[in-house]
Amino acid sequence: MSALCEATGADVSEVAYAVGKDSRIGPKFLNASVGFGGSCFQKDILNLVYICECNGLTEVANYWKQVVQINDYQKSRFVKRVVSSMFNTVSGKKIAILGFAFKKDTGDTRETAAIDVCHGLLGDNAKISIYDPQVTADQIMRDLAMNKFDWDHPQHLQPMSPTAAKKVDVVWDAYEATKNAHGVCILTEWDEFKKLDYKKVYDGMQKPAFIFDGRNVINVEELRKIGFIVYSVGKPLDPWVKDLPAAPPS
Repeated sequence: MSALCEATGADVSEVAYAVGKDSRIGPKFLNASVGFGGSCFQKDILNLVYICECNGLTEVANYWKQVVQINDYQKSRFVKRVVSSMFNTVSGKKIAILGFAFKKDTGDTRETAAIDVCHGLLGDNAKISIYDPQVTADQIMRDLAMNKFDWDHPQHLQPMSPTAAKKVDVVWDAYEATKNAHGVCILTEWDEFKKLDYKKVYDGMQKPAFIFDGRNVINVEELRKIGFIVYSVGKPLDPWVKDLPAAPPS
């Protein structure tokens, strides 16, 4: 829905509000984002797929597979929007990552969308500076260095790669993360990100200054008044990115 809203100029929050007014659905769990994470949801869906396939219910299994595939698409789409907005490359550019946990008020990073987003940006040779108030630097580096789904292995059996460390910096202050950055990606809905002094953030960044809100926690219009070029998932697009493709040309 967020992709469709962006394409048509609609506001995904208004769509979610309207859908949530139906008492059979309710307003909970309708917030658009960069993608869901956590140790349970995807695992439970894939278990359901397996059970359906074992019972010969191929069409039903394929239906549930689409939930996981759309989630992967959403994360990929976010990365492509970042790259295409920033002149079709983030190579050599500093990107601040605000939030690494899969949701606020936890240090849990299992299946967090931030891992795939960071991998996508690193794949285009971005320099990443990460801040999360609860996730340790060791955990972040371990998550970025291991293969997908290896997080549930015993720690001594988790394969490690030194490549991520070369282009990743973990800091303990949001303003330090955004200092001299070309772009900012908000990937966890921490309350403190709603209260940052974004004028201070803007003044410390390279220009033009981009901000990509994957959790819809910021006031888009207020940040545009400051001078940011803003992308917020499922929200009407900034004039800067409105006519750009969601992905750079291949």
